[in-house]
Amino acid sequence: MEILTLMGVLAGSLALTAFARRYNLSAPLLVVVVALGVALIPGVPRLELEPELILTVVLPPLLYSTSLESSVTHFKTNLRPIVALGVVLVAVTAVAVALVVHLLLPDVPFASALVFGAVVAPPDAVTAVAIGRKLGLPRRLMAVLTGESLVNDAAALTLYKVALAAVAGTAGSAGHGFAVFGVATVLGIAVGLAIGAIVVLIRRQLDDPLMESAFGIIVPFGAYVTAEHLHPFGAEFSGSGVLAVVAAGLYLGNRSLYASPATRMQDRSVWASIDVLLEALVFALMGLQLPFVLDGAQHAARDNGTLALVAVVVLLVTMLVRIPAVFVFAYLPRTLRLFGHGRAAPPWRSLAVLSWTGMRGVVTLAAAAGVPAGTPGREEIQLFAFAVAIGTVLIQGLTLPPLIRVLKVQDPSETSRDEAEELAAREVAKRAAHERLREISHDRLASLDLPPEKVARLKERLERLVETRYRFAEATIKLSGEDRSGTPQAQFAKARKELLVIQRKAMIEENRAGRLDDDVLQKVLRELDLEEMSVMAALTNRLS
Repeated sequence: MEILTLMGVLAGSLALTAFARRYNLSAPLLVVVVALGVALIPGVPRLELEPELILTVVLPPLLYSTSLESSVTHFKTNLRPIVALGVVLVAVTAVAVALVVHLLLPDVPFASALVFGAVVAPPDAVTAVAIGRKLGLPRRLMAVLTGESLVNDAAALTLYKVALAAVAGTAGSAGHGFAVFGVATVLGIAVGLAIGAIVVLIRRQLDDPLMESAFGIIVPFGAYVTAEHLHPFGAEFSGSGVLAVVAAGLYLGNRSLYASPATRMQDRSVWASIDVLLEALVFALMGLQLPFVLDGAQHAARDNGTLALVAVVVLLVTMLVRIPAVFVFAYLPRTLRLFGHGRAAPPWRSLAVLSWTGMRGVVTLAAAAGVPAGTPGREEIQLFAFAVAIGTVLIQGLTLPPLIRVLKVQDPSETSRDEAEELAAREVAKRAAHERLREISHDRLASLDLPPEKVARLKERLERLVETRYRFAEATIKLSGEDRSGTPQAQFAKARKELLVIQRKAMIEENRAGRLDDDVLQKVLRELDLEEMSVMAALTNRLS
């Protein structure tokens, strides 16, 4: 029954995601709200959140997919703000929340309160990144936001382990905690880079896009499990599985520049599908945890009104701690500026948006569900974690798009810089193609057993192809977004697509009439599909 329930949840969450994408709505918010409503229906089967399932099966591929698409250059350039938000702010948030919980509920030990602080410390940037991309946040802001999401889970989960050890009475000094964190960081990154290098070597030998993508799918799971199960200095010391996944993803994403086009296209399709599937599932699971949380609140030996009040206070503290921290990190004295020497801090509007991207996600709920039985305040931890996760997704997730629109957080100069860089790069590519064409015409075309005039026409045709592509791109780049749909390139692409559609229909009709074998049909359809994908990719890039 549980498998059938899980499949039903997955199918329902995907249907809601499809509906949201069709009508330009926020899929995570819609899935969470509907799941909350479904959870309150009497008789609905309960689907308990399994921490190991989330942390081992769901989290690694989501992190890996994000790191594959991340720029190593942008990550290095923004390393200081990423570390400040992904590590320092995580620790600050955990301690601040722990102090508030311990103050409001004195019978909850500070170590247990710190466990809860670590649980709610890491924001989940899935919703924020999706909203930012849709509304055109500046690239620098997106790089910081994405980079933070890649490292904050590692920092929070390491702090979580240290706090649990303190609750169990097995933790050592503060120096011991720093040692645990240091070993987790170094070992995790080393494991990720080593696995990335091994996969690159394997892919070189394969030269098979299907098998290369298949090996890529197991990378995040292998990196996570390997790092988490390495204990070189004792049971309490292990690598960070999260950092191993991130390091492997960044390395392989950077090396994908040299992979075959077929492999890159297949990887994009595979990971885009996995992302949609897992994101839909995790937000549904978040909403469906309501019955378990209510049961835990009933078992807690406290007044429900007190618990509700503390939950609201904790939610507010979790959201508000981030706001001043973002501005402090940005506007520290120049010698300590975390956005880099010689680089001005982002405008206050960008910082305001960044400070409001603190939505918590399923990692918070998974970590809360994984708190061992017998831990003091366990029921309260799970209740507060649910309140923070759902509260931030609904409050900040719903208000972030209007905030971006009101503050008008766009960088007009970024578009012009991108256009200038693209034109310059295309000019370089055109010169390289013409230079190579001269070599081809001298070495290859001249050796053909053809009349000189035919050789000249072949060379002229190739030159025209190169020059036409450049001219079309140049004309399109210089037009505004509203005018691009009327460019010769856009009209040519649309006409090509219509012709391909007609050819596909004709082939299918021939197959239905019994004049074309199924295997031959599939072969021809693959060729037409690839050509149409190329046309649509070019058209989409030009009109976006």
